[in-house]
This record gives sequence, structure tokens and C-alpha cells, in this order.
Amino acid sequence: MAGLRHLSSAVPVTWALCTGLTPIEPSARPDIKPVTNELMRIKSLGLRCPYTCAKNVTFTKGPEMPNAPTLGNKQPKPKAVGKQPHLPTFAPQRSSSVPGHPGFEEALDKTLKAAQSRYTGGLSPIALGTAWSDWALHLSSAPGKQLQLARKAMDKSARLSRYAASCATHGVTERCITPLPQDRRFRDAAWQKWPFNLIHQAFLLNQQWWYNATTDVEGVTQQHENVVSFAARQILDVFSPTNFIATNPEVLAKTAATGGMNLVNGWMNFIEDASRQANGDKPVGAEAFEVGVNLAVSPGKVVFRNRLIELIQYAPTTNTVRPEPILIVPAWIMKYYILDLSAQNSLVKYLTSQGFTVFMISWKNPDADDRDLGMEEYRTLGVMEAVDATSTICGADQLHAIGYCLGGTLLSIAAAKMARDEDDRIKTLTLLATQTDFTEAGELTLFINDSQLTYLEDMMWDKGYLDAKQMAGAFQLLRSNDLIWSRMVHDYLIGERTPMIDLMAWNADATRMPYRMHSEYLRRLFLNNDLAEGRYFVDDRPIVISDIRSPVFLVGTVHDHVAPWKSVYKFNLLSDTEVTFVLTSGGHNAGIVSEPGHPHRHFRQDTAHLSATYTDPDTWYDQTPPQDGSWWPALAEWLSQKSAKPVAPPKMGAKSKGLAPLCDAPGTYVFQQ
Repeated sequence: MAGLRHLSSAVPVTWALCTGLTPIEPSARPDIKPVTNELMRIKSLGLRCPYTCAKNVTFTKGPEMPNAPTLGNKQPKPKAVGKQPHLPTFAPQRSSSVPGHPGFEEALDKTLKAAQSRYTGGLSPIALGTAWSDWALHLSSAPGKQLQLARKAMDKSARLSRYAASCATHGVTERCITPLPQDRRFRDAAWQKWPFNLIHQAFLLNQQWWYNATTDVEGVTQQHENVVSFAARQILDVFSPTNFIATNPEVLAKTAATGGMNLVNGWMNFIEDASRQANGDKPVGAEAFEVGVNLAVSPGKVVFRNRLIELIQYAPTTNTVRPEPILIVPAWIMKYYILDLSAQNSLVKYLTSQGFTVFMISWKNPDADDRDLGMEEYRTLGVMEAVDATSTICGADQLHAIGYCLGGTLLSIAAAKMARDEDDRIKTLTLLATQTDFTEAGELTLFINDSQLTYLEDMMWDKGYLDAKQMAGAFQLLRSNDLIWSRMVHDYLIGERTPMIDLMAWNADATRMPYRMHSEYLRRLFLNNDLAEGRYFVDDRPIVISDIRSPVFLVGTVHDHVAPWKSVYKFNLLSDTEVTFVLTSGGHNAGIVSEPGHPHRHFRQDTAHLSATYTDPDTWYDQTPPQDGSWWPALAEWLSQKSAKPVAPPKMGAKSKGLAPLCDAPGTYVFQQ
């Protein structure tokens, strides 16, 4: 009876709480505190009101609720009870829908999918099944394609037979199939000896046949074809002869040379890795790298902090600096200090040594309380408040903005909004491995469709964020040969550890992604491509990249599997300004961390002026000669050309303007796990 009494008295409060029409103070109604506490918990999980008895309800606002929606014509005055705040009254409308409990049903679906995702690695079985069905059904109704595959199978068998006969009679002979340039599994000379030459050639021919089988099937959608081909490649990689002791000559040679101790060491390595993963510890060797000790050591101060960012101002290292400060917006998918790694490969240190005042955003590692932070909060609380603080401290009318990866995409959105509103504080825009058009966003698009995104959203709904391990798993799948299987062979079969380096230690220091932000990012940008197609709204108005008039320094990397360089290059199709495009060697991370003196580095660079006609990426590549060395000096020179004459360095922070230094760099947010 007590529970019924609580529920009865709390019904008006229940509706107000679950619809968000007015804040509830439990202290004002102690009789309903047990119910309101439970409802607050339910609302924090994103559930609808569990006491709903009709889907369509008319709410009217009370006299103290000027912002509450009015969906009905009548506005009866609510009765006041003691100090109870004014609450909306309501009346059910007639509805053809059957009354039910949509909150419970929706929660049941989400909970089931969240539990299921723990066993599927976050991949939607329905999305995969749909892709497979599309391919299988079209292939089954294509006798011509089936005949072609049968002929290819016979041709490959004949090639392998001739190769085997040639090896038996002439010894070493030319391969019948050559591995792809990026496939480094069979480079050792031992793979050219009998019987391993025949084993690995058979595997490559089989792999090639499955590629033929999963591609160019008429009627299959392009994404389904890509998914099926990708899945077939992942399965084949599991059974690569490099992954087994008996079929890997390098492992056999090591076993013979060490008397089997490599396998003992490999087993110990496996146990240690499994133990560390179970305990949530970082990988072996990462303990040798510590933030603030030998990582992120550039001196500076945290001069601004809000619930989402810390802004670091780095100490000047020259007697004079350019009057325009540099604001760096890193991605929040990982920690900011990839741009301030060790002393010898810190972009921050390099830029300060070239006479620039550098500011860096350090993002908070979000948790369940941040589930409702969206792209707009990241723009306003992140980029815009950092721009305001940087401009205030330096007293500068303009600044140089640098964005990296996802941070660059957000910076592009902020810059387009500022340009639309005639805010010209961004003097130049530098985008590192940044995409603004997502139509050719690489193999990440394999995981982007409505089915997969809904599954991912349900998985995040349970916790309020996407866990770092789940993101890492997706990126590892894109390069399973390099990041999964080759490592397992080296660590567990060869029995040797790959030495830990600063970049690997940074990569192990992962972050989470808020539920709302990650969903918006994937749907609005990857799935719908709203930014490139003029449908991305900020403050209820669309923004477009072509509004940006600041000159742009755009950097892509040759072997980028996250932001393919041709996708980065698409910025040229959207922009209406001068763009200097740089294509550097390396991948998404190593290509950006490319300090002067780094061996085997080279890059291409050319500028498309405002009056120039469009050049496609392949033609640009052929026409632009490579240059040896790092691209960092090219960036510093470009920034210097766009800057005014040097002046005395600004002070650290601006105490008189409410921006006093709070603590030493690297701050506190970077230590959040």
C-alpha cells in the first residue's frame, strides 16, 4: 500500500520528469522521493516512462513554465500544494495505437543487442547475414559467373601443378603468383624452398580465387560486395601457412636453432599478455613510457578548463614569436600527446622552436555521465571556447588552427560556421589526415550502414559510451595481417617481443567515445555525408566548406587506412580557397609524426591557387615530384609566410581576464583512464 501511495502521488511528477518539461526537486515532495530517484535512474539510461498508459498525451504549461511546449488548446491552472512547483497537467488523447509499455520494449531490445555484442565483437550478425545473403543469392542465380569461377579454379590448379613439376625438376623457379606489395608474410627466402614454396603458392592462389568469387557478381550492392570480400579475406588470413608451426619455415628454423625454447618463450608471452588483458593492464613495455616523464614533456601550463577540455599553453623557446598563435585540435579518439610524444619527435616542440606560440586541446576521457555530449558540445565547449581563450591570452585578432583526424573534421565544421557568421579569427587552417567528404572513407565504411549503426548504438546505450577496446578491435581488423597475425607469429611462435616505442605506448593509451557524439559522427558524416552535401546544420542553419576563405594546408599520408589520402584530397572539391596539399610517406599516425631527420621519409607538395582548375588525385600524384625528408619544415615555412612580423612572447595565461594558469602541462585530463 505504501508503494501504491507513493506511485499515486507521484504520477504528475512522473510525467514531468520523464518528458523533461520541468525539473523536480525531491526535497519539495518527500512523499515521492523513492519514485523520483528510480525515475532519475531510468531517465539517465535513456528509457521512456515505464508508467505510460497512452502514447499520445497533451501537455499544457503552467504559469511558471514559459518554455514548456503547449500541444493542446486548453490551459487549466494547476493546483498548488504547499511549496510544490507548478506541474503540467495532461489528458490522454484518443489513439488508434494499442496502449503498451514502449520504454520497456525498447530497453529489452537494446539490452539484448548489447549483451549479444560482447560475443560478436560489436559486429551486427544481421548486417553480415544480409551482405552474405545478397552475395549468395545473386551468385546462385548467375550460372555464367559460376562457370567462370569453375574455369578459374581449373586454371589455378593447372598453374600450381606446372609450378610443382617445375620445382621438382629444376629446383628453384619463378613463382606462379606474386604476393601483393603490402603482403610481407612470404618475403623470407625460406619460403622459396620445397615444400614451403608450394604451400604458400597454393594459399595465394586460393586467396585470389576467393577474391574473384566475392567480387563482380552482378546485382550485389557495392557495400555488400566489400563486406563479403573483407570477411572472406579475414577467414583466409586465419588459415595462412604463416600461422602454423608445421607450415612456417621461419618458425621451424627458429625451433631447431633454440631447441624449442622459442615455443616456451612464446607460451610465456601468451600467458603474460592474456593476464594483462584480463586485468586491464597496458601491454608489455608500455610501463617504460610515462606521460609527463618521457612523453608529453614540452613545458607549459593549463590555462583553461571546462567539463570537456583542458587548454595547454606551451612555453616559448625563442626570444620572439609570431603574433598569431597556433591552436591545435587533436582527435579525441586517442590522447592528444601523439603531437607531443618524446622530445625528439614532438610537433609541439618543433613549432615552438620555429617561433610560434602553441596551444593544445587536451580532451577529457568521457564516461557514462557524458553520454549526451554531441558534436555540437564538442564544437562549442571544445573548439570555440579554446579559440576564445587563445585569442584572449595572446590579444590576437587571428590565429592559425591545426586539426588532426577527427579533430580536423570538427575544426572544419567550426571554421565553416565561423566563416558563415563572418567570424574571421581563423587566419589559416591546417588539416592533418582529415576527411570532410566521406564517400570514399576507406574500409571503415564496411561497418557503416543503418543495421550496423543501430547495433552499435544499442551496444553503446548500455554503458553510455563506446569502449576503447571495441574501437581498437575495429582498427586492427582493417590491418589484421600487420596488427594481429604477424604479431602473434612473432611473439608466440618465434618467441620474441617487438620492442615498445613511444608511438606504440601512445596507441595503447586509448579513450572512450560518448554515445551521442559517436552516433552523430557516424550517421551524419560517414553514413549521410551531410557535411559535404550541405545538410550539416549548426544553429539551425546549414554550413558549407566552400564558405571557408582562409588558406588551407592539407596533409594526407600514403598508407592511411583510417583517412585514405584520396579521401582527404576531396577537400579540393568542396573548398573555394587556396589549398596546399602535402602527401607524405607513412600511415595515419607515423606519417604525421615525421620529425626532421627521420630516415626514409619523403613527401610531395603543391598548391592549388583560387584561380586554378581542379586536378584529380592520380594526375596530381604523377605531376608532383617527391621530396626527401620531413614535411614539418614545409608547414613551418608556410605558416611563417602567412604570419606577421615577430613580437615579444605573450605571458602564460591572463589572470586579469580570468585565465590564470591552473597547473603544469600535461594537465590532468590526459591521465584519465
